[in-house]
Amino acid sequence: MDGEDRVPNWKPAIIVINSRQGDEVSEQRIYGESMTRGSTVYVRYVEPESGPTGGTTRATVKIAQNELKIIRHGEVESEQTFQQGRRLPGFYKSPYTRFNLSTDTSRLEYRLEGSRRIVTWEYDLLVYEEMTGHFVISLHIQEEV
Repeated sequence: MDGEDRVPNWKPAIIVINSRQGDEVSEQRIYGESMTRGSTVYVRYVEPESGPTGGTTRATVKIAQNELKIIRHGEVESEQTFQQGRRLPGFYKSPYTRFNLSTDTSRLEYRLEGSRRIVTWEYDLLVYEEMTGHFVISLHIQEEV
C-alpha cells in the first residue's frame, strides 16, 4: 500500500479571498479545509454564493510550485489554471451557459508567513479570446490549530 491510498489529512482552515476587478473590491471569509501533500497544498470549500438555481458549488484549489488550479464542481462547474507568463485554457459551465475561457497570468506569488499561506495572482480573463476583465486575487489560508 503506497502513500496515495492513505486517508488524506485534511485540516480545518479559514480561507480569506480578496478580489479586485477595476474599482470593484470584495472579500470573502470562508471555512474550509486544507491539506499538504509533498510541496503541493490543496484547499477545498463550499462557495458561499449559491448557484443560478440555488444549488451548491464545491471548490478545490491546488497550489503547486509554479501553478495554481481552481476546480469547481456542483451547480457550477469550471476549471481555471494559472501559471505566470502563460495563457492557459479553461471552461465554465452552469445550468444556463457553457463557454471556454483562458487565463493570461501576469503574476503568481506564493509565500508562507508562519502557519499562514498566501497566494496572490493577477490575470486577464478571456472568453472566446475576448478580454472580459483584469483581476487581482489573494488567497489567505490559515489552518486552525
